[in-house]
Amino acid sequence: MTEWYLNLDFLPQVYWLIAIIGSLIFSIVMVMAFVGGDADDIDADVEAGFQFISFKNLVAFFTIFGWSGIACIDAGLSKPVTIILSIICGLLMMVIMASLFFFVSKLADSGTLKYKNALDAVGEVYLTIGADRSKMGKVTVSVQGSMRELDALTDSLTELKSGTIIKVVDVTSNGILIVDRTRKPIQPSKVQNSQALPNNPQKKLS
Repeated sequence: MTEWYLNLDFLPQVYWLIAIIGSLIFSIVMVMAFVGGDADDIDADVEAGFQFISFKNLVAFFTIFGWSGIACIDAGLSKPVTIILSIICGLLMMVIMASLFFFVSKLADSGTLKYKNALDAVGEVYLTIGADRSKMGKVTVSVQGSMRELDALTDSLTELKSGTIIKVVDVTSNGILIVDRTRKPIQPSKVQNSQALPNNPQKKLS
């Protein structure tokens, strides 16, 4: 193996070295990324959102740069063409990686419950809530388009029993809702709606 590598020209040696080392690091990075680790902690400056230049993307660049360069050399292409094509392939891989992790993070973020979105929501007590934050209960409220049962406390001087209509007035830093008694929004009746509609006079036949 060593003899085979030493018999190669300088450019193929460089590409093989980059491809092998890049592939090993790329495999480790991908395993870390999808089992809960975060390889971007190595970056000194990580910004939220679409990240073109990141540790994962640079590893992907050198991996594809190496293997595409080897493919170009095996195809008999000239050195300038080989270098240009391998750089283009590496940059394309960076775009693919950045897009992949961007959309994965968006999907994860869309499924994450943000308790602040429950502010001003009207719901119903599911488990009785003790007066003056003496006992934690549960409420059923609509948050982010779905009904959820969440822990809740109240500053009311009387307990809020099961079935009481409540409104979320605050959310603590650890995600507990602070609720207070309220009423269901009054829905306009069909009779009122029909009375509010203007009468359509019938046209007289000439």
